[in-house]
Amino acid sequence: MAMLEEKTGMASKAEQETAFASGNEMAALAAAQINYHIMGYFPITPSTEIAQLLDQMKLRGEHSIQLIPADGEHGSAGICYGASIMGARVLNATSANGLMYMLEQLPVQSGTRFPMVLNLVTRSISGPLDIHGDHSDLYFALNTGWVILLARTPQAVYDMNIMALKIAEHADVRLPVIVAYDGFFTSHQKRKVRHFKDRSVVQSFIGERPTNFPNAADPKKPITIGAHMNGDDLINNNYQQSEALYRAQEVFKQVAREYAALSGREYPVLDLYRMEDAEVALFLLNSAAETAKDVVDKLRAKGIKAGVISPNMIRPFPAEEIRSALKQVKALLIGERADSYGAHGPNMTHEVKSALQEDKENKTIVLSRVFGVGGKDFYAEDAEAFFQMAIEAMEKGYAKKPFDYFGHVPGRPEKRQTPVMEPMHGDAFKTGLIQVTPDGKTKRLKVKIPPLRALTAKPKRLAPGHGACPGCGIFPGLELFFKGIEGDIAVLFQTGCAYVVSAAYPYSSHKQTMVHNLFQNGAATLSGMVEAFFEMKRRGELHVSDDVTFVMVTGDGGMDIGMGSAIGTALRNHKLIIIEYDNEGYMNTGSQMSYSTPMGHMTSTTGVGKTQRGKAFHHKDTPQIMAATNIPYVFTGTEAFPQDLVKKAAKAQWYARHEGTVYGKLLITCPLNWKSEERYGEQILKAAVESCFFPLYEVERGKTTITYDPEEKNRRIPLSEWLKYMGKTKHLLKEENRDLLLELEQEVERRWRMLKAKHEHPYL
Repeated sequence: MAMLEEKTGMASKAEQETAFASGNEMAALAAAQINYHIMGYFPITPSTEIAQLLDQMKLRGEHSIQLIPADGEHGSAGICYGASIMGARVLNATSANGLMYMLEQLPVQSGTRFPMVLNLVTRSISGPLDIHGDHSDLYFALNTGWVILLARTPQAVYDMNIMALKIAEHADVRLPVIVAYDGFFTSHQKRKVRHFKDRSVVQSFIGERPTNFPNAADPKKPITIGAHMNGDDLINNNYQQSEALYRAQEVFKQVAREYAALSGREYPVLDLYRMEDAEVALFLLNSAAETAKDVVDKLRAKGIKAGVISPNMIRPFPAEEIRSALKQVKALLIGERADSYGAHGPNMTHEVKSALQEDKENKTIVLSRVFGVGGKDFYAEDAEAFFQMAIEAMEKGYAKKPFDYFGHVPGRPEKRQTPVMEPMHGDAFKTGLIQVTPDGKTKRLKVKIPPLRALTAKPKRLAPGHGACPGCGIFPGLELFFKGIEGDIAVLFQTGCAYVVSAAYPYSSHKQTMVHNLFQNGAATLSGMVEAFFEMKRRGELHVSDDVTFVMVTGDGGMDIGMGSAIGTALRNHKLIIIEYDNEGYMNTGSQMSYSTPMGHMTSTTGVGKTQRGKAFHHKDTPQIMAATNIPYVFTGTEAFPQDLVKKAAKAQWYARHEGTVYGKLLITCPLNWKSEERYGEQILKAAVESCFFPLYEVERGKTTITYDPEEKNRRIPLSEWLKYMGKTKHLLKEENRDLLLELEQEVERRWRMLKAKHEHPYL
C-alpha cells in the first residue's frame, strides 16, 4: 500500500473523519473548507467534477465561494488573475487543452507574484483528441513560474490542496501553486481517505488572508500592476521570481512539518519507498508510483534491492534530494507519461540527469521510457518489466537502449481497416429537386423544394453505428439540414458530442471529408481550409470540382469558447457555413451550464436548492450577435419544422457559395440531460417555437423575416407549456419560483417583440 495511506491512522491533534472518496471529491472538499472567495472555471474532462461538486455543496450551504462560469479557460484564468490582484483567495481547475488555452495567462500571474491554487487534473493533450490521463499537459506548466505539487492519491489531493494555499501566500514565496494529479486514475477512483471534521481547523492552519502586500482593492493606495519593463528591470524581476520559486521548497518542507503535526500525514519533497539500500529503482510521477510499490515488495522478497522514487514537488525541482537518493543506486529507470519530442527523453529524464551531473561520484545508469500516454493503464507487470530493464542495465554495466517507448506495437498490414461502403461524392448527393433563384426586386432568394418524401432517397451524410444517446437530436437535426445541401461537402466538427460519438479511431461515421479541431478555433481552421482550397484551384494546383460546400458543425459550448474565432471568420466573410446545434448546455462534459442555457434552467453547475434556482442569467442570443457582423445570411431552425429548415439549408448553401459566411442555429433535444422523455422530442421543439422561446426566422442581407409566426396562426402557447416537458425546468412551475418564471417570460416576450419589429421594419 501507499505510504501516505498507511499513515492515515496516525494520531493527530485535530479530529478527522474517515471516508471513501475520489481525488476530485477531495479537491472540492478542501476548497469548500478553505472557503475561497472566487473560482473562475470552464468545464473540461476530467476536472469538471470539481466545479460541479462545489455547486452542489453551495446548495447545501457548505461554502460561499463565488463560482464564475467563464467563456473558456483563457477567460477563467483572467477571472482568477483579476480576483487575485484584488487580494482575494482564488481557485481554479482544468485539464489538458484547457491548460494550454490558459497557458499565456499563467506567467502573467507568477511574474506579478499573485498567489492562487490551480488543480491540474492531468490529461492527454490533443491532437488527436484523447480525454484520458497522462502528463503531456503537466509538462507544459514546467516553465510558467508556478510552484508545482504532485498528488498520488485522493488523500494527497486533499492534503496538498490545503498546504498549497499556505505555501502560495507565504511571504517568502507569493507565487501561484499547481496541484497536479492523474486524470481518471486519481480524479475518479475512490480510495479510503481522512479529512478534518471541522473546517475551522483547515482555516486556522492556513491562517488569515495576508493584507500586507500590494493589491488593487484600496483606492487610497493606488498601484500599477504589470507595467511595461525594459531588459534591465525585467532581469531583476525574473531573478526575484526565480529566488522565490527556489525558496518555495524550504517553505514546502516547513508547511509539511506543520501539517504532519496536525494531520499525522507526512509529505517529504521526495516520497522514497524502500530506497535506503536500493540498487535498482524506478522514478515515477503520481499514481504509477503506487502500483510500483507493490512490485518492490515482491522483488525484495526475492532478494532484489528495489525501490521507488516519486516526487511530491517538481517545481522547484528537488535536485539535491535526488542526488542524495541515488548515491548508491546502480540503475534507475525513469518512466514518464509524456514525451519531449526530439529531445532523446522527456522532461523529468533530463532534469534527473542534470541533477546527477552535479555529483561527480555518481555512477547511476539512467534509462528512460515513455509509457501510459492517453490513459493507457499501468499494471504491476509493467512495473516488473521496468525493473527488469533496470536490472539488466545494472548487470551489463550500461543501458543498451537508454530511451524508448513502452507499450507501443507495430502496425500489422493484415489488420488494415477497409471501408465498409464505397465512398460517396458528387452526383450521389445531388437530387436536382431543389431550386434556388435570386429575386432581382427583393434581393432575396426564392427556394423551391419538393415534398420531403422526395428527398428521402438522398443518402444520409453520416453512416449508422455512431454512439449518440437514444433520443439525441443532433444527427436528426443535422441530417435534415443536409437534405437541403446539394453535392459534396467538407465538414469540420468542433469538439462536442457530435464529434465524439461519430469519429472514434479507427472508425468513422462520416461519408465525406471530416476534420476535427478544438472548440476555440474551429471557424478559423475552416476558413484556412476554404482559402487554401480556392487559392490552389486558382493556381491550377488542385484539379477537383469546386462544387464543394464547406460546413463547420459546432455545439456544446462551441459558440461560447469559440465565439471570438467565429466572429473573426464572419467579419472576414469566408465562403462557409457555421451550423450550431444548441442543446442548451455542455453535454459532452456532463450537462454543465452554457451561455445558451436559459435562465433558471438546471444544469450540473447551476443546481436547484435553497441557495440557488438554476442558471442566474439569461441565455445568449447568438443569431443576433452573428447577424451584427453583417454576414449575408443568418437563420434559426429545428427538425420540428422540416420544410422550413430544408429551405434555409438551400439558401445557406447558395450564400456560402456566392457571397460569404452563413450562420445557422438548430435547437435540438438532449433527453439525457434535459431530463425529458425521448418520445417527446419533436413536441418539445415545437413547443419551444410556439411559445416564442425559439422563434424561427432568417436575416437575409440584413433584413429580418419571421418564417413561422405562432401568433398569426393562433398557435402561441404559454412558456410553461414548453417548460413542463423537461425535468430540468419543472421547478420553475412551482409557486415559490413564480417570480423567476415571470422574469423568463418577460425576457422571451421582449426578444419576440424586438424580432417582430425587425420583421415589420426591415431597416431595424
